[in-house]
Amino acid sequence: MIDRAMDRIIERVIAWGEARPDIRAAFIVGSRARADHPADEWSDLDVVIVADDPQPYLASAEWLSAIGDARLTFLEPTAVGGLTERRALFDGGLDVDFTFIPTGYIQHMLQHALPVEVARVFQHGVRILFDKDAAIAGLVHAPPSEQPRLKLPTSAEYGELVNDFLYHAIWVAKKLRRGEVFVAKTSCDIHMKWLLLRLIEWHAQAINGPVYQTWHAGRFLEQWADPRIIADLGSTYAQYDAADVRRALYASLRVFHWIALEAADHLQYEYPHDAHAYVETWLNAQLPKETQQHNIRA
Repeated sequence: MIDRAMDRIIERVIAWGEARPDIRAAFIVGSRARADHPADEWSDLDVVIVADDPQPYLASAEWLSAIGDARLTFLEPTAVGGLTERRALFDGGLDVDFTFIPTGYIQHMLQHALPVEVARVFQHGVRILFDKDAAIAGLVHAPPSEQPRLKLPTSAEYGELVNDFLYHAIWVAKKLRRGEVFVAKTSCDIHMKWLLLRLIEWHAQAINGPVYQTWHAGRFLEQWADPRIIADLGSTYAQYDAADVRRALYASLRVFHWIALEAADHLQYEYPHDAHAYVETWLNAQLPKETQQHNIRA
């Protein structure tokens, strides 16, 4: 039923776009266009629309009525390309993302070369809905502006990530001692976890090879990450409670440490043991593991 409902949405997008002279093309990317990890009943629909002027479609949502009964809609930056997409939730819980690209941008890429991140999106699959100027088919097969470099980090990039993580371990502890539980939990569960995710990607690629598919933003993490990491991750997240944030902070440091050591061994990089020891000593002095919640002062 979900697939049929999405097909009706797609048919309406085609009819709407083909009737408007300022809309030059539309195509689908993401799970509903790729063969590897294809869409399931929970997948959204990612539609890219080429328009002479995207601004009216971003400034107003009235045009969505031609597509379906939109219950919710808002604007959001795209993960790739620095564009803006209009996200819409249609009746039946159908999630559709409309990314608008100026016609001139398509012409620029045809005359020059694709940004690497755009080329990677196209490599996963594209389904063209209509293409009035016959431009998209050529764009899909256009060469990227540069060859994607190997995903393995340099020694400097590895060191930056480790130092960033260790720095924020102390930062979170300071926020806890001040009584700022929300700020501490947010940093521990969000910022430090994004750093941990990047390390997990490097760990997988260091062990399996630099072209090993890790996917974007933790997608399908449970399928490509080391099973030991998946088993450990649950301990690194905190409840909204000062004592539990402290526990999750120590768990995050422990998990990060062993993953970073294994990655360093495979990459033949040096882990900053002295910095790690300093951070652990500081934490044990300022935020000892056995400290009770009432001793974490406001």
